[in-house]
Amino acid sequence: MVMPDTARRYTLEEVLAFPEDGNRYELVDGELLVTPAPAQPHEIVLVRLVGYLHEYLAPFAAVAQMFFSRGDVIWGPEEYVQPDLFVVPRSEVTGDWRDCQHLLLSVEVVSPSSARGDRFKKRRLYQRRGVGTYWIVDADAQLVEVWHPQDERPEIVTDALRWRVTPDAPELRIELSPLFANLPG
Repeated sequence: MVMPDTARRYTLEEVLAFPEDGNRYELVDGELLVTPAPAQPHEIVLVRLVGYLHEYLAPFAAVAQMFFSRGDVIWGPEEYVQPDLFVVPRSEVTGDWRDCQHLLLSVEVVSPSSARGDRFKKRRLYQRRGVGTYWIVDADAQLVEVWHPQDERPEIVTDALRWRVTPDAPELRIELSPLFANLPG
């Protein structure tokens, strides 16, 4: 016997109307993902990544733009995410979040409350939407899962992340040991 799908589906308009309560609300295929405010280790790792990427992207200001924490990616009425950090082509920086459609890089620093959404729901959405590279940063395990649109399995990185903003750009290299060093807890 087949059971009917009774899970509540949300729309972008409904989610955007929620009151500010400190939680992050996202939609993947109409499913509401709710994440509480991040813990300190999450924010420390994110700030370090922002620093590395800011320095790397500085010479490419005409090519790409980085956004972090609370930047909106709206792909449709049931697809709305707020990656911890993402990079888009400079041509999509217009002042309207709806124009950020082609993510060159998306980064989520995973936490216990976001693991399912980051590793499964959002990963599949990012792959379907052609996000160039998706990093799932796991500070507890001190590793990063690297995904690309056609990947069936992630590359598990435990030493150094590598990424290029364009195929002919120099490589960004981020050593993981300093990224995860001296985290509280």
